[in-house]
Parts: sequence; C-alpha cells; structure tokens
Amino acid sequence: MTDTTAERIEAFIEQLRIPFGTEVDLEQDFDPGFRAGIAEKTNGVELLRVGIELLAEYQRRLAAERTWGVLVCLQALDAGGKDGTIRHVMSGLSPQGVRVANFKVPSAEELDHDYLWRYARQLPRRGEIAIFNRSHYEEVLVVRVHPENLDRQRLPGTTQDSDVWARRYREINAWERYLAENGVKVVKLMLNLSKEEQRVRFLKRIDVPEHNWKFSAADVRERAHWDAYQRAFSQMLSATNTSWAPWYVVPADRKWLARLCAAAVLAHTLIDIGPQYPRMSKPARQELAKAKKDLEKEAPKGARADPYAASAAGKNRERHGKDSGKNGRKASRKGGRKEQG
Repeated sequence: MTDTTAERIEAFIEQLRIPFGTEVDLEQDFDPGFRAGIAEKTNGVELLRVGIELLAEYQRRLAAERTWGVLVCLQALDAGGKDGTIRHVMSGLSPQGVRVANFKVPSAEELDHDYLWRYARQLPRRGEIAIFNRSHYEEVLVVRVHPENLDRQRLPGTTQDSDVWARRYREINAWERYLAENGVKVVKLMLNLSKEEQRVRFLKRIDVPEHNWKFSAADVRERAHWDAYQRAFSQMLSATNTSWAPWYVVPADRKWLARLCAAAVLAHTLIDIGPQYPRMSKPARQELAKAKKDLEKEAPKGARADPYAASAAGKNRERHGKDSGKNGRKASRKGGRKEQG
C-alpha cells in the first residue's frame, strides 16, 4: 500500500468524523443522503472491493502480530443496515479472526451484573476484530428512551438520579480509554438513516416475502419514538466523542455507500495500528532451514526438491526481466528525445 492510498482514506473518512468538542445536533449536522464525494454507485462498489482486499491484508498482519485487538461498535436505528454492513465489509476477512456479538434484551444473569459486564465479556483478543452489533451505547439510547429498562437493572436508589446519563457517559469514556491504553482500538460507527428511508425499508420487509422474517411490529412501534432517539443520539455523540475513541457518522440511506464508509474507517484504523508480520529470531530461522533440508530430502525421485522455491525464483526472474525491459525502453526514449534536441 502506498502513502497516497493512506492519505486518500484519511481524507475520505475525515468527512465522517465528528470534530472533538462539538455539540452535535444529528438532524441538523449530518445528512443521511450525503454522497461523500462519490457520484456513482459503480465507483463506490469498486472502491469497496479494493477496500476489502486492503482489510484482508491488514487483518492477516493483525492476527500474526497479536499485539492489538480491534473493537467495532455499530449503532443504528432499526433497518439502519448493520447486518448488511457486517456481511459485506467483512466478506474478505478470515472468519477465525473476526467475531460478531449481537446484544438483545439483557438476560436475568446479565441484569445481575453492572451494565458493562456483558459487553466486557465479548471484547476482542489480541489479533482479533470483534464487532458489536449494537453495543454498550444501548445503555444510553434504548434505556434512556425507555427508562423502565433502567428500573429492570435494579440499581441502588441513590444512583437513579437525574445525573445517571452524564455519569454513564463519563464511565463509558473511562472504560474506552482503559481499553485503548491496553491494546484495544475502539472504532465507533453510527449509521445515520433518514426517517423516510426507514419507512421504505420497513415496507420492503412487508411486501417482499423473502424479507418478511426481518419485520417486527415492534420496530414500527419503536419508530414512534423517532424524535426521542434523535435527541438521545445527539447527546450521546456529543458526550462520548473522544480522541481515543472517536465517532464516525456514516450516511446510511445508500447501503453501498454506508458499507464503503465503514470499510474505509476500519482500514484507516488498521493502517494506523500498522501491524507487521513477526520477524523470526535467529534460532527460529535455523530451525526453519533444518526443516527445509529435511523436507527436501524426502522429495520423490524426479521431483523438485522444493517446487515452491523454484516457482518463486522463476517469477522473480520474470519480474526483473520485465523491469529491465522497461528501464531499457525508458533509456531509449530519453536518448531519442535528447538526440532530437
């Protein structure tokens, strides 16, 4: 990957990142139909393909180095495209290095613990990418819009005062800072869907038989709280946008663009980490050399001792030959221009 590619990704996602210290009004400040400078879907699809290839390479390095873990938090209203984003963006990655955690209504066991307990249990290992399909931010979104859920958490009376949300913002910020300082990069994506696009997507789930299973009448009932959710999202984004765990607001009315934006943010995160394949120690290289010799001795009669090495050497010779030819042609063209001058 070139420095130019990294710079282009950085410039692209800068459009999505909330400036630190900003008071966010989600409906006023962010357009769910924003195109992020990409006019055609075909261009976006091709960029997504390239981005997935880039992610695959960096994921292999992340897994080999085993120093950092990456936590991707996806938040959106119903029909915001979280599942599709996960499916498409992670399509080129190794399943062994990616884990998705879905958080539904808390179980009785989870309610017997503090509100961050069930999320902490799903954190990524070193070398792993964990995706939270909904995340700990449900605790200041759904729980805030529906305060009866706070009663179910059976908090001591002294902690259910009017400062509970400001306290949770502070606790979440501190928890994410702890994660960042202990080798877990936190990537936070808010898929910003318009009310009209949500209506259309709900209708599709009703009208298309193959999509009926996605529909829930509860989703439509929840839609009645649209304004309350917009306020809750705005306050959450304002209070929890930090230098160690910034928020990116992704325009989600176009699914292909939302997926491209998510891939770009994740690619930028991995590039920023800069994972490398481990360098072998001298004893380890000596062990590899010995194993190589032993395996070469086992080659059947008439077979190459190491067909892979022979193939790689041939490719290198071919590549060097092409480069030499290019250099010769360049020199010839330069000479021609000089003679003409």
